[in-house]
Amino acid sequence: MKHRTFFWFFLPTGLAMFLFIALPIVSVVTQSVFAPHEAVLKTVENCTPLVGCTTETTIDQEATREIREAQPLGRFVGLDIYLDRGHLAIAELREAWNSAETWGDFWDRLFNLPLYRALAFTLTFTFIVTPMLIVVGLMIALAVNSLHRHLKGLMIFFSLLPMIVTPLIGSLILFWMVDSRGIIGSALVALAGDPNFSLKASTGLTWIMLIVYGIWHSAPFAFVVFYAGLQTLPKDQIEAAQIDGATRWQQIKYVVVPHLMPLVTFVALIQLMDNFRVFEPVVGFNASAHATSLSWIIFNDLGGETRQLSAASATSVLTIIGVAILLSPVLVRTWRDFKGK
Repeated sequence: MKHRTFFWFFLPTGLAMFLFIALPIVSVVTQSVFAPHEAVLKTVENCTPLVGCTTETTIDQEATREIREAQPLGRFVGLDIYLDRGHLAIAELREAWNSAETWGDFWDRLFNLPLYRALAFTLTFTFIVTPMLIVVGLMIALAVNSLHRHLKGLMIFFSLLPMIVTPLIGSLILFWMVDSRGIIGSALVALAGDPNFSLKASTGLTWIMLIVYGIWHSAPFAFVVFYAGLQTLPKDQIEAAQIDGATRWQQIKYVVVPHLMPLVTFVALIQLMDNFRVFEPVVGFNASAHATSLSWIIFNDLGGETRQLSAASATSVLTIIGVAILLSPVLVRTWRDFKGK
């Protein structure tokens, strides 16, 4: 393709990436190093004949407005927001390291910090859900692919139902089901023999619920990708393996899985990004008391009467850095395989 032709071919995509990806990232990074201006205070003295003189401190609205109009981004604070207690908490970490008597004490103090508590759940969710949904999706694809052609359409429809339901609605449905009055919750109460038993009251059980939901909701995506890949599997390789006496497991291990490895890499990349930005299940399950994520912190900072745009921007930048770190091993491996070919 000629350079001129490629330029006009890529121009719409490049403009869209610049407008909707590059500019927002630059805006978020810029906002993260600025903090809102503090209100200008003034002291007013009020004197009355009978009471005397009293002083009152109020906000100078005019001076505050002038400062904010002169510097709309706020006051430059550099990396102070990144280092405060709501984010990296460097001072708190140093204090915990110096004063903790045992490793358990240090970890307890670490996970009392908002960012690290959210990061613990986010990483746990990401590193459990991602490989599990790949395995479950592959198993569903293999099972559906082996069915009679008249049954495949029906099974594909039912397999795609979790992906059709929006994440928030799906999490709410499961949230109601695990309630003590729901079908799953009442069954667990009966099995436990404790009327006060509740999945929602335990941090560990809440994490398990969120992880199970994450696998249930995302597995159909992996199933669709792997099922499409199975349609391109050369039949002569499977037939050769069968003639050589390979078992079903050996055929999957040595023929099917190597053929699907590029798709496994693709699914891993997409799901690593999605799972690291987990948000809807935390809101749907109302699980913020037991499990928070980086995306939930951003949502929490932007909500309420005092919108902390700078704090939300700093968390967004840290989330982008985290996603880049997670994807780097997969991208490096893909690049090496490409160069090797």
